[in-house]
Amino acid sequence: QVHLVESGGGLVQPGESLRLSCTASGTIFSISDMGWYRQVPGKQLELVASLTSGGSAIYGDSVKGRFTISRDDAKNSLYLQMNSLKPEDTAVYYCHADIPSGFGGYLEVWGQGTLVTVSS
Repeated sequence: QVHLVESGGGLVQPGESLRLSCTASGTIFSISDMGWYRQVPGKQLELVASLTSGGSAIYGDSVKGRFTISRDDAKNSLYLQMNSLKPEDTAVYYCHADIPSGFGGYLEVWGQGTLVTVSS
């Protein structure tokens, strides 16, 4: 089985920064798209940022200019640098990865989530 494990969440004050990490483990030969999503209770899952294996990034409108997504394929890892955090960034953040399984097939894997709380 393939697993994603997130880390780096915590409690911070508005304006501070956090760096989230996600590492994939298991039998992995390559990873296609990876991304971060977040969810607030009572709301739909929201795209934060995604990054293809070719380096193309997409950001949600609410985080543009503040968050930066990156990946290290040698470590099967994904990162999210979050700066100028706001209370509305409070959510559970989930890592997602598309892992090629052969002949165009993909295994979609989600992490367990890490909680980010921004409060004064």
